[in-house]
Formats: sequence, C-alpha cells, structure tokens
Amino acid sequence: MYKICVFGGTTEGRELVEFLNAQLCEVTACVATEYGQALLPEAERLTVSARRLPADEIKALLTDRHFDLVIDATHPYAASITKSIARACAETGVERWRLLRGASDAPGDAVFVESTEKAIEFLDQTEGNILLTTGSKELKAYSQIKDFAERVYARVLPLEDSLVLCREAGVKAAHILAMQGPFSEEMNTAMLRAIGAKWLVTKDGGAAGGFAKKAAAAAKTGVRLLVIGRPAEADGIGLSETVARLCARFSFGRVPHVCVVGIGPGSEAAQTGEVRAAIEHTDCLIGAARMLEGAARPGQLRVADIAPDAIAAAIAAHPECSNFTVLMSGDTGFFSGTKKLLPLLPNCHVRVLPGLSSMSYLCARLGKRYEEAVPVSLHGREHDITADVRAQETVFALVGGEGGMAKLCARLVDAGLGAVHVSVGERLSYPDEKITCGTAAELASREFDKLSVALIENPAPDAVVTHGLPDEVFLREMDPAHVVPMTKSEVRAVCLSKLALTERAVCWDVGAGTGSVSIEMALQAKRGRVYAVERQEDALALLARNKAAFSAGNLEIVSGTAPAACEALPAPTHVFLGGTAGNLNGILDAALRKNPHVCIVATAVTLESVGALAARMADFEKAECVSLQAARARTAGSYHLMQGQNPVYIFTMQNRREQA
Repeated sequence: MYKICVFGGTTEGRELVEFLNAQLCEVTACVATEYGQALLPEAERLTVSARRLPADEIKALLTDRHFDLVIDATHPYAASITKSIARACAETGVERWRLLRGASDAPGDAVFVESTEKAIEFLDQTEGNILLTTGSKELKAYSQIKDFAERVYARVLPLEDSLVLCREAGVKAAHILAMQGPFSEEMNTAMLRAIGAKWLVTKDGGAAGGFAKKAAAAAKTGVRLLVIGRPAEADGIGLSETVARLCARFSFGRVPHVCVVGIGPGSEAAQTGEVRAAIEHTDCLIGAARMLEGAARPGQLRVADIAPDAIAAAIAAHPECSNFTVLMSGDTGFFSGTKKLLPLLPNCHVRVLPGLSSMSYLCARLGKRYEEAVPVSLHGREHDITADVRAQETVFALVGGEGGMAKLCARLVDAGLGAVHVSVGERLSYPDEKITCGTAAELASREFDKLSVALIENPAPDAVVTHGLPDEVFLREMDPAHVVPMTKSEVRAVCLSKLALTERAVCWDVGAGTGSVSIEMALQAKRGRVYAVERQEDALALLARNKAAFSAGNLEIVSGTAPAACEALPAPTHVFLGGTAGNLNGILDAALRKNPHVCIVATAVTLESVGALAARMADFEKAECVSLQAARARTAGSYHLMQGQNPVYIFTMQNRREQA
C-alpha cells in the first residue's frame, strides 16, 4: 500500500486528499489549523495533523513514516513552509511534488507590491478606508498605517486565534469582519460598499482563492486593488496534472473526462463546431440510439443510454476509456437531462457545451422572436398547458410520444382555445423537416411525427393579474331552488392576499363549495397543485363545471370529509378553510403534521367558529385575525341603497409553535 503525505492549506489540497482517499493508499494530511482539519473528509486510511509543523518536525515525520511521495499543496504565499518541506525531502530522500495554483489576471489599475512591508509603505501615503483580506497573522504590522483604527477593516476567519490577533493589532470591534468564505462577487461588493472602502488589499490566491471575485467587486465599486505579489517559485504543477501524474506513477484509477454536449435539433449541420470536435475526438459516445446513428465515428465505443444514472454507470463501467462525450438533445440548459447528470459525476472532469434549442430553431424558421415565449415540456410529465396558453401570447411546447401533438391540440379545443394559432415543427433540421401551421381545431385530427414541437400563439390572452374575480363568473346553482354557498369576491380577495401564494404552491381548499377560491388558487399557482376538498354532492358537481369553465388543469377535486379526505394528499404549502363541518382541530392538525410551516387562512362567520379559531392562534408563531364587513349597492326604485353583508373574521396562521 502506497503512503503519501499531503501538506494542505488550499482548495486544491483538499480536493487532492479527497482523490487519494478513493485510492488504495495511506494518506497523511498536514494542515495548519483545526479549521483546515474540519474541511477534510473522514476516512479510514487518512491521518490528519492540525498544527503548524516546524522544520525539524517535518523532517522527523518524513523519516518516521517512510512516505513514497510528498505533495506540497500549501498556499502560494506560504514560502517558509514550502522551503522547509523542500529541505526535509532533500535530506530524507523522499520524492516531492509542488502543487501550485496558477496566477490570476488583475485589472489594469491594480497596484502590485512585492511584500507586506511594501504594502504598508504604500497605504500609509493614501487616503480612504481599507479592507484587508490577507488573513490575521500580519495584522499587527498594518497598525503602522496612519489612522489605522479609523481606516482599516479586517476580514478574518471566525476563529478565536484570529480575533485575538485583531484585538492585539488594535482593530476596532466594529471593523472586524469575522466570516467564513467562499465569498461571492455580490458579497464582496456589498461589503466594500458597506464600509465605504477605497482600497482592497489581497494576495493572488487564484480562482480557488476567490481572487477574480474580489477583483470584479472592486471594479464594480470603484475600489482600487492592492495586490501583494507571490514569492517566486521555480516549479509547480496544477491539480489536473498532479492527478494525472499520480495515476501514471501509482496506477491509480483514472479520472474520466466527460463532455456533455447539446447536439441541437438533431442533424450534424445544426451542431456547433465545438460540439462536432468533442464528438470527433472522444473514446466513447453515449446517448439515445437515434442520436448515435449519425454521430459515431469508426473505432468509438457506443452506449445507447439516456437515463442520467445509466449514463453515470456506463462511464464507470468502461475504464478502458478516458474521454466520454454524452449527447443531449437540443441545448444542455433547455429541458435537458444535464441537470440530473452532473451531480452523478463527482469524480470526473466535466465540460458542458451548449447546443441549438428546438425553440430557437423553430422560431428562426418561422421568422419569429421568442424572448417572451413561455417554454413548457409535456415530455413525460404532467403540466396544465391550457392555463399557460390562456394567459400568454406565446407558448412553446416540447411534445413527446405517439399522438402527443394531436392530444395537445385536442386539449386546447376542449378548453375553448380551438382558435389559437399553432405551428408544429416535425423532425427539425433533418432532410424531411416539416412545419405545419393552423388553428388548434384544424390540427387536432392530424397525425404528426413523435419528434414534434409546437409554437402556440394566442393574440388575445386573458391573464388575470389580480385576485377577487366577480362572483357572477362562477356557477352557483344546480337549479333555481338550490344555490351552493360561495366565498364572496371581497372576502376572497383578502383571503388570497393573506395566503400569498407562489407559482409552485401546493394548496388545500377545504370546504371548497362552488370552487371560487380553488379556481383563483389554481390561476395563481400555475405551476403548483390545488386540491379542492368537498363532501356535498351538488357542490362537487358545480366544482367540476367551474373547473372546466376555467380550464383549471392543476385543480384536483377531492370528494370526502376532512380531515380523512386529506390523509392521502401531499403536504400543503397553503391551506384555505372555508368550511370545516365541525372538524376544525382535526383539519389543522392534519395539515401541520404534513407541514409544520404551512400557511393557513380560515374564515368564520359564527361566534362559535370565531372562538374555536381564536383558541388555536396560540399554537402558531405568526397569527392574526381581521374583521371584514362589506356593503354592496342594491336598486330601490330610482335609487341605490347600500346593503351590508355579514361580517367575516379572517384568521391567518403560520409556523407551528414549538411546544415547551
């Protein structure tokens, strides 16, 4: 078993330790702090030293352990430890490699100095606030800068040792930014603006050290960059080369190179030059059988798989290959399997190349713009496309399977959208490409290739952007003698406002009645799901008719009495209680069991129901009650009189309170 020692301190060092852990070797990782140790994985054959080792102890370690190799992956600025490691390896005869991250490009107005001392000399001649991002060890030296206490802000790790050094250097408590990275460009930008910085002091830590994000933030805020130059080093290799050399030197498992490419609509002519080159120079080609037909080159291994887990398994099953190209239909970022595949390739070098999407291709063929089109996939998934078409001027649909396009057009006809214009693209980019245009009604009886997409245009969308639809748009009576109760528009508007639905909300409407609240929930939660629970047969019939009238495909009618009828429903994000049939507590408890953070809105008109709801308010972290009384004008001869409606109490409750 090989024994390898890694002196860490960088992101690359941690990634190298993780790679070596997967190999049949013993690894000793030397880091300077317990924080560095915490970033390392736990492994059976991993030994960690979490303190700064002096030169004599480094030599003793190498002598005692008899390592096959030492890899110095310390920080580019840790010149002293790098020298000690090199000297110890030379004296003990242990082979040493230096893993060194590449230098970064800095903006043209950046100031470069060769040392901390030079940085201090320079800053002492400047004005304005300074953000130091060079760590805590050298803070005391910076205290020589004029107006140090007022000008200097120090960003350090949230460790006791770092805070002690800040205090010893004289950094004000309000000027200590104790935070753990990585820091995004946005975070750096916000920090520079918050302290009113004029200077950002940093070392060139490379991409892994966040240098580029610091530089970008400085440029965005007009802050000057002061860069302390790296110590000169004669040799060093990057992480990829280090791993490749390890594999060659010790016969470790290879690290596959995987290129995930978008091949466009299908034909080679519609592929980018980068994609064609990736296909040309790969060892193994993976994708759907139809994609492989025209793509594979002589001598290439071909694997016909499309499921992400099957693709990952195929890569692992072919160690004889080092380069893999995975074919994705269209564009890798447009309803692609790329999203699910990438997390399954943690031990691979992955590159993603975009392709031409079927939406951009079809719109180009039609001479239409598509920046405002709503893309929808009906390929192997449920989606209420009629709601999108009703509300949007342009919808693009990916349709899969035999008869899928005809079924789509039929759905549009059934929803009263038979007059919308549909452009169907079949086998786009292939020699037998075909584009057919007409209304949904005209195309509903046509047959189309299963490789079809559609651009649907509605010149008169009727998107509702507010809640509280007029009462008269809902059906309320099965016969003149029997009118089903309904939440009135004024009350409904307030309730929906209190619910604060999202597009992907999962809603229960318990005691749905005619479904006025359910319908409006479905219109707002267009990509979510609404479950209308009702026990009365006449109300259920009206619910079905109102659902059809509004083409609410994301609304599901549930017949039964709550809470029993809710047991099989998914966890709700929002619940509306219009009627509980005396089962209030059971319904509330059922919803909270499925989601303790659910938002619940309930209405009450009787003192008994008001009291029952008020008694439950203490169970929630957020709870309020609003009393609402509206009046509507009625005609009295040639006059109009205001007629008051019954007062309604609206309770809003969210986040179950933890029991003491």
